[in-house]
Amino acid sequence: MVLTRRSLLLSIPVLPAALSGCEWESRPKVPDVPFVQIDGSKHRLADLTGRVMVINFWATSCSTCVREMPHIVATHRQFQAQGLETLAVAMQYDPPAYVMSFARSRELPFRVIMDHTGEFARSFGPVQLTPTTFVVNRRGEIVKRYIGEPDFDAMNKLIAKLLAEPKPA
Repeated sequence: MVLTRRSLLLSIPVLPAALSGCEWESRPKVPDVPFVQIDGSKHRLADLTGRVMVINFWATSCSTCVREMPHIVATHRQFQAQGLETLAVAMQYDPPAYVMSFARSRELPFRVIMDHTGEFARSFGPVQLTPTTFVVNRRGEIVKRYIGEPDFDAMNKLIAKLLAEPKPA
């Protein structure tokens, strides 16, 4: 039997909706979890409610993650003036020195988070494969989950649509 990424994803029972591009009929809320950026500043996801977010779980050891990062940067730059908030969440197993070196050398223009305890990834379902990317609307609802590299054209259209929606009262 040849194992492919797709057959592997379909064989994981804890991820029944693990196909790339998963959308939910009823939208789960983004969890309110604390996080620490690589600059040491501490925040909570609830602090970002009212903003459209791209939350990308990645690792320096993940070749797909490294390959897609310039696209994440381009998406961020395209929409940041309209209020997009991008969070790159380094997995618990990623050595902090590698993450900091990667972020510095690539001049990542968004929040880079170290998930030291794994709590951040666990709160999202848990996230077990990288890259995994979530798109969140202004109401803090997860509207899309991508496992693997997203279709960036489709994702950017979705982000543009979400940014065009009125801000919640």
